[in-house]
Amino acid sequence: MPGIGQRKLTGHRFSDTLSFAVISKMIPCDKIHSILSRTNKQSQRKRRLPAHIMIYYIIALGFYLESSSREVLRFLMDSLRFLLPEGETIPIACKSSISQARSRLGAEPLRLLYDEVVNPIATDQTRGAFYRQWLLVACDGSTIDVADTEENEKEFGRPSGGRGEAAFPKMRFVSLMEVGTRVLFETAYGKYSTSEHELADKLFKKLKPGMLVLADRLFYGYNLWLKASENDAELLWRIKKNAKLDILKELPDGSYLSKIYPSTTCRRRDEKGIIVRVIDYKVDGLEKGEPIYRLITTILDPSAAPAKELAALYCQRWGIETAFDEIKNHLRGTHLILKSKKPESVIQEFYGLLLAHYAVRGVMNESAIYGKIEPERLSFVHAVRVIRRRMRAFSGFSP
Repeated sequence: MPGIGQRKLTGHRFSDTLSFAVISKMIPCDKIHSILSRTNKQSQRKRRLPAHIMIYYIIALGFYLESSSREVLRFLMDSLRFLLPEGETIPIACKSSISQARSRLGAEPLRLLYDEVVNPIATDQTRGAFYRQWLLVACDGSTIDVADTEENEKEFGRPSGGRGEAAFPKMRFVSLMEVGTRVLFETAYGKYSTSEHELADKLFKKLKPGMLVLADRLFYGYNLWLKASENDAELLWRIKKNAKLDILKELPDGSYLSKIYPSTTCRRRDEKGIIVRVIDYKVDGLEKGEPIYRLITTILDPSAAPAKELAALYCQRWGIETAFDEIKNHLRGTHLILKSKKPESVIQEFYGLLLAHYAVRGVMNESAIYGKIEPERLSFVHAVRVIRRRMRAFSGFSP
């Protein structure tokens, strides 16, 4: 039976669309060859582990972090036999050969592949992806544990608290997510000590007119607001309720116009002010809720987006937390860390996780359109389990 909040698709099973071969369609082999050629990482001679197969291998690691490197390669080679010339096989290399092949490849091809392949994928048929004419986008950050090595600690840092240092180094990352499909289409990473503001500043190049970006109160800052809006995307961000926002004009829907400034001095002189629309609202029935929630938006016309609708819309920002959970717990696995011992390989593995998540979410979106339901009504956990099961189905036969 379908789980709570899910609906069975009449005449179509979601699992029918899932295999690693289908996922490879989301990340085309010709695009991989193009990037390898541009980065001079294309295999120059016949190897047991050619570069394009290694990229698929790193993506496959995202599904099997609990398995050994050779076991993952065995699963992969049986799933990607269609990429090899007829009759050709690739022997399962030893652990050191896999490590050397990863070192030859480096992280740059994975980063470029993510940047060029992973984009918003919602269409007019994707339910829940739009508010009126705007594509909904969420922004937030998280951290992920990496292997406890001296090199990783030096590169990424290790958090500490009243009880001492954490067990593992951590890398911090911030992402933009297409709300309707939960595709993380832009991501920046850095040391654990790097602020989310600094990372978010690198993301906004992918924002476009027609997008509406949701972010929580920790992201607000004058410079970041200016950066996020320079490509004409619309913004709807929560802001601290004690922020000084003078009422310039009250609007018929209960919101009002105000100005934000880069400093107190600029406020006093009324210099460099940016007009924003402010929405103050309460949420009834929440025992631990805030007395007042405050949003600011670049949409100044209340008839284009009424205050009540924007207040109700803001909660969809939380979908990005679900996407992070999918990566950190359902792909990576609870209590598992990224395996790589060196920073370059950690970054490589991290982009492999992002690409694996995108591939699953892309297939889920296609299936949701076919079934005429919202992608969030499909189970990400079920999708990952089917892919793992179908890859394992051939594991008893050596390629």
